[in-house]
Amino acid sequence: MLGWGAAWGAPPFSHRIHLGMELQCTECHTAAATSTQAGDNLMPKKGVCLNCHTADEIPPIPAPPGTLVTHFSHAEHLKMGNMQPLLAKAIDVGNYLQPPGDIRRHLNTKNPCETCHRGLEESDQVTRAALPQMADCLVCHAQIENPFTCEICHAKDANLKPASHVSHFLDLHSTGKMKLDKSTCAQCHGRVFTCMGCH
Repeated sequence: MLGWGAAWGAPPFSHRIHLGMELQCTECHTAAATSTQAGDNLMPKKGVCLNCHTADEIPPIPAPPGTLVTHFSHAEHLKMGNMQPLLAKAIDVGNYLQPPGDIRRHLNTKNPCETCHRGLEESDQVTRAALPQMADCLVCHAQIENPFTCEICHAKDANLKPASHVSHFLDLHSTGKMKLDKSTCAQCHGRVFTCMGCH
């Protein structure tokens, strides 16, 4: 199966090797420190790669695909320093709003970027696994009142509905027939919500 990066035309790239040489993320992703828009292209410029590689070694670097997030500032988040202890605590005390899987084990590095872009020190391919999860954002941005709070980060017309929310979802979701993992509902609805919040 193609990695996410390969699917959008990104050349094979090993963050593991580059981070193993003690490079900092912002040495290559130089635009991150001043980026205030989610749509900013933070891919390294070819000149950055030429510090270590020859022009023949560098394949074309395409712009990344679009994102559902429209409002996000890397610059503001980088100023906050390493937020890993906050995410780790949320997981440890059960306040993380999705099943955490193996996220917790990645929160013991000194690399602040890996708070949200986890697993880079082990990654030999660009994949979706290195992208932030919505539950990461909700550790700090904890007020959930959809659809209003959704629009703080997402476009008004963004399709955020999970695949399970098919046309007959409204009739079935409260019957128990769908066997929903209700822990996944918290990302959009919060931990405390009532039927009247949507209906």
